[in-house]
Amino acid sequence: MQPAYSCPATFYKRFTRKDGNQETTHYCPGCGHGHVHKYVAEALADFGVADRAILISPVGCSVFAYYYIDAGNVQVAHGRSPAVATGLKRAHPDAVVIGYQGDGDLAAIGGNEIIQAANRGENYTVFFINNAIYGMTGGQLAPTTLMDMKTSTTPAGRSAGNEGFPIKVCELLGALTAPYYLERVAIGTPAHNRKTRAAVRKALQNQIDNKGFSLVEVLSPCPTGWKMKPVDAAKWAVETMPKVFPLGVIRDGHDLDLGHPRRRRQVALGELPKVLGTQVPDVCALAECGTPIAEARFKISGLGGQGVLLLGQILAQAGMLAQRQVTWMPSYGPEMRGGTASCNVIVAPEEIGSPLITEPTVLVAMNGPSVERFGKDVVAGGTLLYNASMVPERPSLPGIRIVGVAANEIADSLGDPRVQNMVMLGAVLACDATVSKDAVWAALPQVVKSKPELIALNKRAIDAGIAAVK
Repeated sequence: MQPAYSCPATFYKRFTRKDGNQETTHYCPGCGHGHVHKYVAEALADFGVADRAILISPVGCSVFAYYYIDAGNVQVAHGRSPAVATGLKRAHPDAVVIGYQGDGDLAAIGGNEIIQAANRGENYTVFFINNAIYGMTGGQLAPTTLMDMKTSTTPAGRSAGNEGFPIKVCELLGALTAPYYLERVAIGTPAHNRKTRAAVRKALQNQIDNKGFSLVEVLSPCPTGWKMKPVDAAKWAVETMPKVFPLGVIRDGHDLDLGHPRRRRQVALGELPKVLGTQVPDVCALAECGTPIAEARFKISGLGGQGVLLLGQILAQAGMLAQRQVTWMPSYGPEMRGGTASCNVIVAPEEIGSPLITEPTVLVAMNGPSVERFGKDVVAGGTLLYNASMVPERPSLPGIRIVGVAANEIADSLGDPRVQNMVMLGAVLACDATVSKDAVWAALPQVVKSKPELIALNKRAIDAGIAAVK
């Protein structure tokens, strides 16, 4: 272990973000962040894992942590550290992933995410800096603000009736089964600082040893936010705050085998289709395989409940079965039914650079707003297929082919209004030869495998859509 007064190799000697004296941090005098930064940096150096460490920087005073700790870094949106940490750790099980969050970031906007990550026992390490206030943005009330404590948004002090009680994160997570290690420490005196340093090292070692989710809550002085002198703030952090947030170990290990994905092996990129069940046969049985095509960009847009995404999925699956390069990217609002929904499908002969579509070659507009929003984007010479049941007036857009299909009436005549999307899929097949009807026929059982009884009806709807155009 390096001497406590030394500077670890993983701690940058100069802080280039700062003007003037770059040999001091940007933190206020007496702030606890500098201590924790150094403890993390020296542990990474001592354990020899700096080259595989990924620090997730938060929103808050410590947003510039990457200017201090020489490790991999990801900057995330407010409160989203646990989600990003989960993705990083599962994609790179050998990485040492560190979440570094303040009380607003972790206990307010990210409160649900940290609970879910802890409940899954994700094998990463969290350092939770609790200074009972929103320090960076002006000293507002935080979830951890103490009762009667005055902040810029609670000038009369926190009250149970207005703001509720301080959230005790360690105790909250301690009620869960999966977390492996939870401890609360403080910054303020040499003795407290030593315990914090030891807890930081233990939490990181747990991850290296694949033991599971570890969180260290650090009661940290904020002299500026608290409007105190640094010495008084340090004393308040180790004497007053622990009356509400008791120091000590809340959880230290368990013998549970959670069957957790932390033990999951890495999957090679080439094996992903097999793992995801999206393998395409090496030998293509479709007549169109090997025939040249131009890149086709399909934009399908409408309302939630109109089957917009399913239409795109079938197109994409059919393209894959024909051994084309394919992307499918959905976009929809928060409403399950009635909200906006669209998806982009690209079918191409070569690798696709981006799934985004700004100039569709084919627009399938299931309602009027979709025509208004995307109609002008259709490339010259492209095709607009619109649902004439929902768009009574034929759109006027020069330079493109415009075809109206009364999808709702046709679907009703088939006995099920839900197949309006399949009617429009048939219209696509009639207007664009990129994907064949045979490929769609082959794709249907794979995409709607949970409802095989509907395949025959879907085929009739597709045929009806083809006939409506011809």
